[in-house]
Amino acid sequence: MQENKKLKNLRLNYNLSQLMKSNIDQNPFVQFQQWFELVIEKKLLEPNVMILATATKSGIPSTRAVLLKGFDETGFTFFSNYNSRKGKELVENPFASILFLWLEFERQVRIEGKVVKISEKESEEYFNVRPLKSRIGALASNQSEIVSDRKYLENKFAELEKKFGDHPPKPEAWGGYKLIPSKFEFWQGRRDRLHDRICYERKGDGWKIYRLSP
Repeated sequence: MQENKKLKNLRLNYNLSQLMKSNIDQNPFVQFQQWFELVIEKKLLEPNVMILATATKSGIPSTRAVLLKGFDETGFTFFSNYNSRKGKELVENPFASILFLWLEFERQVRIEGKVVKISEKESEEYFNVRPLKSRIGALASNQSEIVSDRKYLENKFAELEKKFGDHPPKPEAWGGYKLIPSKFEFWQGRRDRLHDRICYERKGDGWKIYRLSP
């Protein structure tokens, strides 16, 4: 395969905004909410997509895109199959990182912390408000397991749809997680690659705020 020389020339010069310690909120959750409300207001495509990075106990990493389904000052919530690769890795190593990338604003937010399961009641409540076919899909998919082909999944989906109709039960191995932040990094693209990087790091009951070199 030949080297793609065009890649070396793919670049943008960011200049939409700036991020200063003097104009940020002292609470990282409030700062995140301000940025998130802006992307919601502008109707960006899938603004709640986040890249979740987990690792095995020996440090082998894996990443995937998941959807943020809630946040407050206790943490950031997402849902998955507990037997998936991410679920198994979170058992071995409960620490993870999430990344939001909003290129339309030349911004990204990286959040690190410990991940815990939310209550079964909360998982049940969310499962029951999902679209019907998404609920059946959760039953049909043993996430991350090898399957013979697409037809196998479609047949299984059809069988479960016929069996449960409009009332599919939540799978036992499906539910929510919450990432409890210990560190935030807010990144704002700037000209000449001198990007702004402002970090919040948990210190006792408060947050230490500092700037990183780009």
